[in-house]
Amino acid sequence: MIDIKRFDFNDDAPDKIAVYRRNENSIGENWPIVYIINNDEEAYVGETLNASVRARQHLLNGERRKLTEIRILSDDTFNKSVIIDLESYLIKHIASDGKYVLQNGNNGIQDHNYYNKAMYAGTFRDIWSKLKSQGVVQQSIEEIENSELFKYSPYKSLGREQMLAEMEILEVLSKYKQYPGGSSIVVRGSAGTGKTILGVYLVKLFADINADSKNIFETDEYIDGSSEFVFAAENIQGIEKIGIVVPQESLKSTLKDVFSKVKNLEEKMVLTPYDVVKDYRDTGKKFDLLVVDEAHRLKCRWHGHLSNYGNFDGPCEWLGIDKTISSELDWILQCSENQIMFRDELQTVRPCDLYADEFTRTIEEKYRRPYIELALNVQWRCRGGNEYIDYIRNLISHIPQQKRLFQDYDVKLYNDCDEMIEAIKKKDSEFGLCRNVAGYAWPWKSKSDKTEYDIIIGSYKYRWNSTAKNWINSSNAINEIGCIHTVQGYDLNYAGVIIGEDIKYDKEAGTIIADKDCYFDKQGKSGVANNHEALLEYLKNIYLTLMTRGIRGTYIYVCDDALREYFAEYCEVV
Repeated sequence: MIDIKRFDFNDDAPDKIAVYRRNENSIGENWPIVYIINNDEEAYVGETLNASVRARQHLLNGERRKLTEIRILSDDTFNKSVIIDLESYLIKHIASDGKYVLQNGNNGIQDHNYYNKAMYAGTFRDIWSKLKSQGVVQQSIEEIENSELFKYSPYKSLGREQMLAEMEILEVLSKYKQYPGGSSIVVRGSAGTGKTILGVYLVKLFADINADSKNIFETDEYIDGSSEFVFAAENIQGIEKIGIVVPQESLKSTLKDVFSKVKNLEEKMVLTPYDVVKDYRDTGKKFDLLVVDEAHRLKCRWHGHLSNYGNFDGPCEWLGIDKTISSELDWILQCSENQIMFRDELQTVRPCDLYADEFTRTIEEKYRRPYIELALNVQWRCRGGNEYIDYIRNLISHIPQQKRLFQDYDVKLYNDCDEMIEAIKKKDSEFGLCRNVAGYAWPWKSKSDKTEYDIIIGSYKYRWNSTAKNWINSSNAINEIGCIHTVQGYDLNYAGVIIGEDIKYDKEAGTIIADKDCYFDKQGKSGVANNHEALLEYLKNIYLTLMTRGIRGTYIYVCDDALREYFAEYCEVV
């Protein structure tokens, strides 16, 4: 049975911990345990086989010395694998609980399997409940895991594929650190493969190394020998000016909030492409490293159809480059030495977005930089896994396949839109973080007149999202309908997706078609309104993105009768 023993964290602590015994076991000197050291504002979480010795080591650390109490978490069934997993569990949840700022680095936190791992999942939740009852933590696991701080935390456990990608990235940065202009690394992955998580993780890793550069070889992370931290600390010096670039305003706002609550991260590190150029103009100093999330949303001018030409032309003028043949990728490359860029070609949703071949040519031919591509394939968001992602991609692309149900993923097609809306509201009351979203198939009347309704389906009336910044977490979001620009890059527990009449099913031709007259995103269709195939590709990407937001399930309502009949051949109908 789990025991949580508290000691004052002072010079007497190691000796008092040394004599701590339980059930004939020397918990303090020869037993696998996890410990939490904290004061009112900061905390540190670790694991060890000798709690007394580890406490003595921590007392020699100036940062740790500021902490005032230590708790030893032990159980008769603990072994090394369990305590490594429990340490990781507590780090990522305490980091998002909000009571403490963690002193821990984020290196080495990864998912791993071991004997009877599933059995310990309940034990870990019981431990959390005990810590909450003792006032050590303040939120429930459910509250934490629905928070944006948890979803985008740099303390999230990395999977094996992400860890391998991280090491490859560090090796490339090390190899080309002396190369004039640095290197460009592109990581490709579909929705839910953990691109943002890996990007934030890497920013935190370098920020920790940079913050502790004077005493780097005396830090716990270096002493403990975490491979990526040690490798980066020894082989990649000089990564001092760091930023993460987010082309979307909504996601930028969310990440700023996350960065403001994590040690060694700052809000100012979260930038739009415009912010990057402005900083370079104002400081005259390039970024040593830029991590670019959602790089498929970087815009170019030669496609035209930008929402604000002034905000594009200004940075080009500051950099002295030709605005007619330049893109936001040019800005990134000119204002930074090294880049790690995450792309998903199937989430390109506007004509002004830079095409994949243009993206590659800019780096390889225009700037002639060392260019390395990596891939993330393992699905982390959706419980339906890659099987669901592939299935829904084939469905929206009208590729023949066998109908199938998903045991661990809830997919339903509704014949009544309002029933779907209400079903998502019920799921939200049960799980939290469930939202209804739609394609841009209705004019946005409420943007100028708050009394107007936007989406009218039969006798039902709904309004678009009332804010563009972090709409997912806004107080009235469950009563509104989110558009693609407010949900791209986010996770939801359940997503209710309204497919408007911007796409329809042509029974005679036996195919899905686009209807430009029912698509109201001006920048979205500008330049492709009369190119049916191009418009259809953008619309398919939009709906694929919307239908891959849900962790637990996706509910769908289709406005076009013929398209709904087609979907009914492949989905459970409610």
